[in-house]
Amino acid sequence: MRRVHLLVLTAAAFWFILFSPWTKQYVNFWIGMSLFSGSLAAYSLAFGGEKFKKIFEFKRSYLLIGIVSAAFLYSVFLVGNLAVKSLFDFAGREIEGIYSTKSQAEPYLIGTLLLLVIAPAEEIFWRGFIQKKYSDRLGKWKGFFLALALYSVVHVWSLNLILVGAAFTAGAFWGLMYMKYNSIVPGIISHGIWDLFIFILYPIS
Repeated sequence: MRRVHLLVLTAAAFWFILFSPWTKQYVNFWIGMSLFSGSLAAYSLAFGGEKFKKIFEFKRSYLLIGIVSAAFLYSVFLVGNLAVKSLFDFAGREIEGIYSTKSQAEPYLIGTLLLLVIAPAEEIFWRGFIQKKYSDRLGKWKGFFLALALYSVVHVWSLNLILVGAAFTAGAFWGLMYMKYNSIVPGIISHGIWDLFIFILYPIS
């Protein structure tokens, strides 16, 4: 498990560079996220072991599950957006901060990176590798909660409470999907479509 712990620390360092107010101005977020998450996913694929390959099982039903789950999660965020804005004065400002990175690249490039690189890489690493490794060692529920906590905490560097809450909500959703289907394919489809809608096609602001 030492290798897993080191990877989590590496991910925390990567997310610090991307999100912290002290470093993010020196990095193009979309290129950085693609490179960082892609490298973590590549490591996971290389050293995940033989059992790791089983979580890529594909069924035709996963396509529909991914689409429907993405639509459901998007609706949850629509409702959540209205709720947090009515409850917290800072919510609108923090949501605008999340979308500020869109100025760093053209929409078509952001959409392509989200759909084909970032979303698959995050699911491979956070759910397929980290959650699986901790679940194999600690049991599925302890592994789920530990992976979810780590996925949420690495976003703390942003100093953006709304972003941390969004990471927790989405991470819990995709983590539960992985537990249910024992495959990250539905989560990859769901994550990619959700990213595309919430960042490019129909942003929430």
